[in-house]
Amino acid sequence: MKRLIVFSGAGMSAESGIPTFRGSDGLWENHRIEDVATPEAWHRDPELVLEFYNQRRKRILEVEPNQGHLQVAAWQEHFHVTVITQNIDDLHERAGSKDVVHLHGEIRKSRSTFNEELVYPIDGWQLKRGDLCEQGSQLRPHIVWFGEEVPMLQVAASLIEEADVFIVVGTSFQVYPAAGLIHHAWQAKAKYIVDPQAQSLVAKQGWMAVNQGASEGLQTINRELLF
Repeated sequence: MKRLIVFSGAGMSAESGIPTFRGSDGLWENHRIEDVATPEAWHRDPELVLEFYNQRRKRILEVEPNQGHLQVAAWQEHFHVTVITQNIDDLHERAGSKDVVHLHGEIRKSRSTFNEELVYPIDGWQLKRGDLCEQGSQLRPHIVWFGEEVPMLQVAASLIEEADVFIVVGTSFQVYPAAGLIHHAWQAKAKYIVDPQAQSLVAKQGWMAVNQGASEGLQTINRELLF
């Protein structure tokens, strides 16, 4: 069975109604990144950081996977599918994808501020001050913040190197180091970029540009892969 790797970014979940967070003014939901998405922000104002992610989590629980998420899950009948995502939501899993690698963490989980290996599911949408791990330290969002290492980066690179089909959807290659992963798809016989501006993102030969949104673009690829 051929290995199909889907590398998804914020545009993948935008069609479900999840904002891409960073606006044209550089703000995330009216907050500076430095105030809500860095280790320094957490030490300076944990209440603000917790509330920011509580609101994001609440919104994610209100939406549903879109046709793009469902199409990726459906490919599991024909391929060995792995999803590598920059997104912190769980929409791929809720659509039925079984093998999902989260590069930037998972918003519906928390982890210990003392021992990062202690990770817990969050029941509902709120994580509060006083929510402690089993060793007695405050729980923080299970998110990779700016300035922190991306622990799954090498795992993702190794997976992409084994891809027969590699599909990039919903990302403009602007978030590093994750964006550098596309250079590991040297073995893939078919490589696609799905984005309304895909043609302008294709800088090298061998890539097929699908100038459509996530759901429509993945269905276009499906017709090519299966028919």
